[in-house]
Amino acid sequence: MPEIELSAGTIAYRDTGGDGPALVLLHGFMMDASLWDAVRADLSPDHRCIVPTLPLGAHQHPMRAEADLSLPGVARLVAEFLDRLGLQDVTLVGNDTGGALVQLLMADGADRVGRAVLVSCDAFDNFPPGLTGKTLVLAGRLPPRLFGLFMRQMKLRPMRRLPLAFGWLTRRGDATTAGWMEPVTSRPGISRDAVRMLRAAAADTAVLQRAAERLPRFQRPALVVWASDDRVMPPAHGARLAELLPHASLREVQDSHTLVPLDQPQQLASLIRDFAPSGPLGPQ
Repeated sequence: MPEIELSAGTIAYRDTGGDGPALVLLHGFMMDASLWDAVRADLSPDHRCIVPTLPLGAHQHPMRAEADLSLPGVARLVAEFLDRLGLQDVTLVGNDTGGALVQLLMADGADRVGRAVLVSCDAFDNFPPGLTGKTLVLAGRLPPRLFGLFMRQMKLRPMRRLPLAFGWLTRRGDATTAGWMEPVTSRPGISRDAVRMLRAAAADTAVLQRAAERLPRFQRPALVVWASDDRVMPPAHGARLAELLPHASLREVQDSHTLVPLDQPQQLASLIRDFAPSGPLGPQ
């Protein structure tokens, strides 16, 4: 994967290239860019798909000691990423806590974002989200070394499939989630970053409630996609987000948990394709 040096440290990302409209796809806590592999493959023939691995616990390179790993800090890092790549009129897509990052950018204006897609994500008072998020935040109180040891149990499939782990997040994506555990369990710098990120989340649980107050200012097109039987991200939050956004539509996805890119990638890719701009663009 290519890498880019940002103010917080080195970020790896995937970029399909091409002259199609740009889609930037964001993942959540303890995940990496592979969340979007199937969706990226589906959309890449007619879109430029760019997928960064953000410093949210499954990243490759430790961040600088002074890096701000709070949710707003990571959102600012996404904005810096868009600036450094010179992207314009981006369709910004986020799932799980990646959708929370999209909301923060929407709330702050995000000049380079032309459209936004929120896919079953943290919102309002559901941060950290559900049983999984609350368990992670509790574990984040541990020293980094012990946190890394704690996360080793997630290498065992029976542990990953528990509701407090990934059991309520995905029905079909267990093989992908297993790969997300390697950095935090084997690299002290990554476990250090993960603990910093989780402690920052615990210190400001109202961040998305404040952002929601500013979401009606987002005057560009938005699409809200929600798993209809989501047990981590309340479906009512999807409807509420769609009502808040002046130019939003809501679509439900059946037979999926929160991680729709793993459970229903083709259906999600089709919804994004219908929503995002199409046709070749000039140089960005």
